[in-house]
Amino acid sequence: MDFYMKLPRSKKEFAIFMGIISIISVNIIAPLITCFEAGFHLYVWKDVLTVLPFIWLSVIAIVLLTYIPAEKMTAAIVAEKDSFRSHIVVNILCTVFLMSILLTVIGTWIGTRSVTLEPIRMFFYKWPRNFAISLFVEMCIAQPIARFVIFKLHVWKDPQNNISKNGALENNASENTYN
Repeated sequence: MDFYMKLPRSKKEFAIFMGIISIISVNIIAPLITCFEAGFHLYVWKDVLTVLPFIWLSVIAIVLLTYIPAEKMTAAIVAEKDSFRSHIVVNILCTVFLMSILLTVIGTWIGTRSVTLEPIRMFFYKWPRNFAISLFVEMCIAQPIARFVIFKLHVWKDPQNNISKNGALENNASENTYN
């Protein structure tokens, strides 16, 4: 039931889901990583804000590029009968793994406004930190918020179903009552 209620069912819902996650992630991850690189100063944060739209566009493109490989990796790791939470955790791990590899290089190029070999040369120094920051933001902030929004959207779209406070569908029929 969680798969049905907390994940997108259509391309429109997928676009909403991806938009929520990407906007939250870009607005948290990019400034954090940049501040770890250049220092936690107001002028550094202001500089990040000027390139944030370009980073967001690259994130959208990389999500679309890595979506299918991450799904295949997830399917190889978890079984179909495994729980919703295990599927979500492994999918987030696979997605963040692939995206962080690409964005460690591409994000640096966008942020510094120059294409150099520096992010490739420093990759194994910077990538673990970038991966950890991204994984935390995705697992603890962006994904839960996006799943909650999709859940509320589904509840709003399906008013005939009664949803309990814990998110499980309740059956309107009185199957378990004995008269």
